[in-house]
Amino acid sequence: MSDLLQQLQNAAQQEDWPQIVQILQQLLWEDPSPAATLSELYLPPALAVLSAGDFTARWDIARLFPQLGEAAIAPLVALLQDADQDLEARWFATRILGQFRQSAAIVALTQVVQSNEVEELTEMATEALAGLGADAIAALTNLLPNPATRRLAVQALAQIHHAETVEPLLQVVADADATIRTLALEALSSFADVRIPPLLVQALTDPSAQVRQAAVSGLATRPEWSEALNLPELLADRLWDIDPTVCQAAAASLGRLAMPTATDTLFRGLTAPQTSVSLQLAIVRALGWTGSKTALDYLSRWLLETDQADAAVQREVIGILGRWADPSLKWLASRPLIQMLEQAAVGHLDLKPEIALALGQLGQPEALEPLISLLANPDIGVRLHAIAALKQIDRPTAYDQLTTLVHQPALPDTLRQGIEFALQEWSLN
Repeated sequence: MSDLLQQLQNAAQQEDWPQIVQILQQLLWEDPSPAATLSELYLPPALAVLSAGDFTARWDIARLFPQLGEAAIAPLVALLQDADQDLEARWFATRILGQFRQSAAIVALTQVVQSNEVEELTEMATEALAGLGADAIAALTNLLPNPATRRLAVQALAQIHHAETVEPLLQVVADADATIRTLALEALSSFADVRIPPLLVQALTDPSAQVRQAAVSGLATRPEWSEALNLPELLADRLWDIDPTVCQAAAASLGRLAMPTATDTLFRGLTAPQTSVSLQLAIVRALGWTGSKTALDYLSRWLLETDQADAAVQREVIGILGRWADPSLKWLASRPLIQMLEQAAVGHLDLKPEIALALGQLGQPEALEPLISLLANPDIGVRLHAIAALKQIDRPTAYDQLTTLVHQPALPDTLRQGIEFALQEWSLN
């Protein structure tokens, strides 16, 4: 070790920052918890790298500081508070202090937030305090009365999932700053505290759209409140909010509730003439998330019965049906897709590949015949999707059917040509 210490001193004199990092890494690998006297020997060269090294050297040395113990806190605080130091060195000092749970480090980080001196430092100090968890709650709470530091403090408190944050967050749910109200509600919604549901319900009519959106999403995370608060009805009102993002959040939240009344509300929204395409897409995805038979029936019904539907929404419904998770319902999900092919009900040619893909994913044998009929389509993309689906559902059976059909004399020429094309593709793969 004496040789390494000598090398460390020589590297420090030569300001060879990478060499200092390498030697300290070796020393701390051999002795991960050095005695106080050794830590004091290691600190000056480590601080020199932090103060004058390039970004890479600073990054590497920053990872070693926690092993140097509490003795590193005071010089790190001094470096952080030195306005003559370059910003990057101070930023690294702030970041490192976030790895110490001692009060001196917490106080120093709090002071950075309070000073609001440099945005990069205050953001890093806020992140560091949040990373300290419960140890930093008291210090962050003390920052709430000051309007200059309130938002940063709430931002940090919101990242600490600990019951002790509930009280300070409750202090700011009615703040004049909509961002602060939003952060507080988003964080509070994850706690099972009887005071929180009424606040979320009240926030559904907040003047700020971002607050209403936070309330909508927060209520959906607590299904145990559904019946007591009649959440489907409350969220249904937000489905027609003046702000589109709130409407979409309401659709997603209704889907998460997975209640029959919520599913019914979503379908009414899907079929309402004033519903925008973006909201229709959100509703369709929400119905898919429920995974229920009722939702599946609603999507199938909409797909088959709705005239002049937007192609993007049709495509989304088809994709959701193809990915239906419940194995016992896959046959039911394939029905409307097969019916669309059999009745030539596809209003947009570019939806046929999506139908073929969805049927292949569902894997139902009943889809083989309508997929074979797609081989007569002049669009090569449609034929290739049909071939891929046939292979996915039942490769041997589909091949046997194709080889039998191609020799039938009464077969239409377009279908015969499509089957021959499919058999050629089959032999290539």
